[in-house]
Amino acid sequence: MNVFVTRTAPSAIIARLESVGNVEVYAGDRVITRDELHQAVVGKHGLVTMVTEQVDGALLDKKALARMKRSAYLVNPARGPVVDEEALAWALQQRLIAGAALDVYEQEPTIHPDLLPLENVLLVPHLGSGTIETRTAMATLAADNIVAVLSGRPPVTPIP
Repeated sequence: MNVFVTRTAPSAIIARLESVGNVEVYAGDRVITRDELHQAVVGKHGLVTMVTEQVDGALLDKKALARMKRSAYLVNPARGPVVDEEALAWALQQRLIAGAALDVYEQEPTIHPDLLPLENVLLVPHLGSGTIETRTAMATLAADNIVAVLSGRPPVTPIP
């Protein structure tokens, strides 16, 4: 399986992924290009994207999906625009890949209608921040902002 992470992914996540057998982790100090991604997916059994930067156009389009093994699963918990949902629906309908799981969408919160009736795709709401640690940190940051403003100081995380 290939896992694509980018330079802003926490090093602990990268280390944990690299500790799993039979997983190729593509991480580094630069974002992988569309062409590199297309070449890397050839013949792979699975792909997990963890691209954390904004992307300009889908990295995974018809060309990339058609090059994956028919037994491949695509998991995208990263950014919706990483995957061309119309191309993904086509690849799933044609059984070019075995299945997919998404918790982010190209046009959030809208999901491409061709994905909805498919039985070989799992579609869930974005749950990436759904951990006790993350939600606690979010609540603490909100409280810190409230205390700062009510104390006459600027907010910790001002909104421009």
